[in-house]
Amino acid sequence: MPRRRGAPVRSVARGALALLLVAAGISHVTWGRRGYRIVVPDWATKMLHTDKDAIVVASGAAEVLLGVGLVALPRERRRVGAAVAAFLVAVFPGNVHQWRTGRSAPGLSTDRARFARLFLQAPLVAWAWWSTRE
Repeated sequence: MPRRRGAPVRSVARGALALLLVAAGISHVTWGRRGYRIVVPDWATKMLHTDKDAIVVASGAAEVLLGVGLVALPRERRRVGAAVAAFLVAVFPGNVHQWRTGRSAPGLSTDRARFARLFLQAPLVAWAWWSTRE
């Protein structure tokens, strides 16, 4: 299949997104683990019948796997991209919860930063979608 125009740019964008996901995932299961529990809404623990720590670890593991999948599974690129976009939509309520409660988490220690983070989610979803479509 011939390469389409823009494919190298999408490839670089996909690799950058993969690095971002892997780094975020690693932070969820290591140094930031305790701080990220603040982002998990109480209703999520009730709905999933688990605790906040398990949700943070599971989301971190999912981020690592999705990031690796973006580069390691080229034949599944579109599906992995859709999964990344869906994951980013699924974690958005945690971002809203963090902003509404005004609680700090790693890298988000001001109301301004927490509010700005809300507007980052849509470009991340678009990034995942665009970089996996050719």
